[in-house]
Amino acid sequence: MLLVTGGAGFIGSNLVAALTTDGCEVAVCDTIDDDSKRDNLAKHGIAELVAPAAFLPWLFDDAGGIEAVFHMGAISATTATDEEALYQTNVRLPLAIWDWCAEHGVPLIYASSAATYGDGAQGFDDDPAKLGTLAPLNLYGRSKQEFDLEVMRRIAAGAPTPPHWAGLKFFNAYGPNEYHKGGQQSLVPQLYRQISETGRARLFKSHNPDYEDGGQKRDFIWVGDCVEVMLWLWRQPGRSGIYNCGTGTARTFKDLALAVFAAMGREPVIDYVPTPEAIRNQYQYFTEARMDRLRAAGYDRPFTALEDGVGRYVRDFLATNDPFA
Repeated sequence: MLLVTGGAGFIGSNLVAALTTDGCEVAVCDTIDDDSKRDNLAKHGIAELVAPAAFLPWLFDDAGGIEAVFHMGAISATTATDEEALYQTNVRLPLAIWDWCAEHGVPLIYASSAATYGDGAQGFDDDPAKLGTLAPLNLYGRSKQEFDLEVMRRIAAGAPTPPHWAGLKFFNAYGPNEYHKGGQQSLVPQLYRQISETGRARLFKSHNPDYEDGGQKRDFIWVGDCVEVMLWLWRQPGRSGIYNCGTGTARTFKDLALAVFAAMGREPVIDYVPTPEAIRNQYQYFTEARMDRLRAAGYDRPFTALEDGVGRYVRDFLATNDPFA
């Protein structure tokens, strides 16, 4: 049996979909606290659903036969302010999972985050030698950074590790099953709703002379590619490490909006609005994952082009009566 924590969430539920489609027996740990998260799992026959409050006793006492752990569960809001809750959920809990996997000889794949790169001043290089130089901008990013650093400290000290493991710094993922995330959703469903209701899209103006309005860039990655990377790393002993999970190619928000218009068969009309002052000073104008290390490890599959991923998301999910994967 495979275990996916956060398995009713965005990336987690897409992973569960892929695993169950392949005939794997999957247990999920998550809180089903709204209809969207329930719908994220509705099509997939999972073996067991474990409540987070019961998770560690279940793991340590009753979970024989687990072949691998995919730890996607976290407090993932970049606006989170409860530092203690973030530490308990994003650092202490994954360390307990790490120790359990090391003791029981179980592979571990876990979600880090591109939020660890902060404003990008140090670049977006996943070289472990540069890990300690990163300066996340928010408590969420700091919590993910602290876990990554503790993993590297343990390895340097020769402490026990899972037989193979990988941490993934996900960049700007988009795709089905993110609807429960509210304002933390990717821009694709937000633009889809705006265009459906008004025929127009809204993007932030640029307040940086180096970028035109809508020219701010992100490394947008189709969620199916995130799943493919995780499954490949799980099946590749000897490839342990912390890796970026992006496409390696930054695209503009205008590109993204134009792709949504094209998928909807609409003529593009874009309004540019001021970036809110509350986030203006911390706003990132560019992110782009360096993918050299994952490629060097042997991952040679192509990443989905933005237009193809957005087109699939709109036509196969958002524009249907059943938008869930």
